[in-house]
This record gives sequence, structure tokens and C-alpha cells, in this order.
Amino acid sequence: MVRGIENIDFSTKIKKTELLIILKKEASNISIMDIMNACNFLIEDAKYVQSSYKKEYLKSYNEAFITRLKVLKDNNENYEDHVDCDELKEAVDLLNEQESQIEAGEGFDPHFFKIYKIMSIYTTFILEEAVHPPGTPFPGGFKVKYKDGKYLCPVKENQKNNPGAVCGFCIAEQDEDML
Repeated sequence: MVRGIENIDFSTKIKKTELLIILKKEASNISIMDIMNACNFLIEDAKYVQSSYKKEYLKSYNEAFITRLKVLKDNNENYEDHVDCDELKEAVDLLNEQESQIEAGEGFDPHFFKIYKIMSIYTTFILEEAVHPPGTPFPGGFKVKYKDGKYLCPVKENQKNNPGAVCGFCIAEQDEDML
């Protein structure tokens, strides 16, 4: 039986394929209205982004969270390796904490968060990629990079302990050029 993210038994080994099935089930519960509301949230949120990179910001966030939802739904790969259950538990705990804040009226839009939660786990634990794809812009003209087989983030060190961010479990490393 397929269980949801909130019912994962972290005391047992979990194959990536099992996690993928769970994430696909969660993704199937995202409606077109959720997607539309999430897109509206991103557009509204972009009002506070410097105009010089607003278009690039929206493109990157749509690619990372909205467009990639279809990639997840279409992923039928059979993964033999297991996820690190301790790291996955930490990620799920953090996301559940963030969800509690949203339910209290703080943080992300709830429609966007449904997608954000699924995609953050998918990119980190299934694809083994950075949550924000290479090219994602950050203030100051800095961007996430992929170099020598590593994802490099310009804000990792400053955000890794931020309870409102997923940087703590994202596989990207701090871009040393940004320190």
C-alpha cells in the first residue's frame, strides 16, 4: 500500500523507487487550481525581486517547482539504491515544521507549499540535484552553478540554518567564490 510522506517509516530502509511512488501519489493530489494559485503566488512574490532579474527569477522558480512536477509524474525509473533515512527524516521534519507555520498564516502560500514540499524531496533524494536548478538567481547577481560534478549555491552558508528554507538538506554546497 502506498502511504503518504507523513506516514513514512524512517526506521526501515527505503528504496528511492518507494519514495518516488509516495511522491507521485502526493503529486497526484495537486490540482490545476493549486498550480494556478502557486503561479500567482510566485508572480506576487516576484514584486519584491529586483527588476533586473525578475524574469529570470520567475523562470527559474517555475522550472524548479511547477514544470518539474510533470517530470516527477512521468518518472517511471526503477531505482535500486536506498535513500538516507536519517537525512530524509530531517528534511520531512523541517518541511512539516514549515507547514505548521503556513497553517498559522506565516510563510509560503499553502498551494505553492504543497508543490515545494514534494519537489524539494524529489530533487534532493531522488534526482540528487540541488533544489534550485543551476542558473537560479540570487540578489547581487549571484547564481546557483553546477561545476565539476557539484552544485554550488551562493547563499548556502547564510541560509542552511534558516527554518524557512530547505538549504539545510539541499545537496548544494556553498560556492566558495561567494564567501
